[in-house]
Amino acid sequence: MRRLLQKPYGYWVVGTFLFYVGLNVYLSDFYETVKYLAVYASQVHWGKLILGMVFSAVIGALVSVNMISGYIRYKERKEIKKSGALACLGTIGGLATGVCSSCVTSVFPLVLGLVGVTFSWASLPFQGLEIQALTIVILGVGLWWMWK
Repeated sequence: MRRLLQKPYGYWVVGTFLFYVGLNVYLSDFYETVKYLAVYASQVHWGKLILGMVFSAVIGALVSVNMISGYIRYKERKEIKKSGALACLGTIGGLATGVCSSCVTSVFPLVLGLVGVTFSWASLPFQGLEIQALTIVILGVGLWWMWK
């Protein structure tokens, strides 16, 4: 795990994190949501918005650490099938929820819309925060499996 902080891997972790967060912001159209925050400031549930942003940052960090850890373990010829599958599942889950899961429809509901199912993360009890929390758990378990 300490190898992630060494020179070439540390740069890759930061670069992967920035790429993932940028991709997440782009796919979830969060840059459009930010434009209207001032207009609808009285109607925004700030706690859920900030928690969703924090969860997205944590997911981005876990995705980048999982990716670089998987690369390191692969170079060492270690078995990473289970942890690699969980990392892929967590990455897809993080991109599916977007930055503010209740503000956007994101990728997963869009795919369901193609087959005639209308769905939004806002219809869930915690407006998609539970999906982000589950994604964090999945990525954490995958990282633990990778380094045990």
